[in-house]
Amino acid sequence: MKTASAKAKGRRLQNWVRDTLLDIWQNYLTENDIRSAIMGERGEDIKMSNVAQQLIDLSIECKNVEKLNVWKAYEQCKNNTRPNETSVLVIKRNGVKRPLVVVDAEYFLKLHYKNITRKQNDE
Repeated sequence: MKTASAKAKGRRLQNWVRDTLLDIWQNYLTENDIRSAIMGERGEDIKMSNVAQQLIDLSIECKNVEKLNVWKAYEQCKNNTRPNETSVLVIKRNGVKRPLVVVDAEYFLKLHYKNITRKQNDE
């Protein structure tokens, strides 16, 4: 695959993440609050304004490749994560319709627990 094609593929995933976040947070954030990093730009792949960072305490790295060393990619994500944020690795490859997310297992289990207890309190 040519370098330009690989970068375009990565950019598509970053744009999907950006657009999905803006759709979810449409009542609070604008296009000025969340943007895709330019290919080759240092740091996380999804750049957020201070307002967005306060609402979405995630540091997001995107990988749209056929072969992936998940551990190495997650380590890159962790290295770009600021204190008090959660590292999130979004992965996708050709032929797979939906992207997947890699997060720390303890974070995921606590998030699931909070969701269940919130539902129980709503009843």
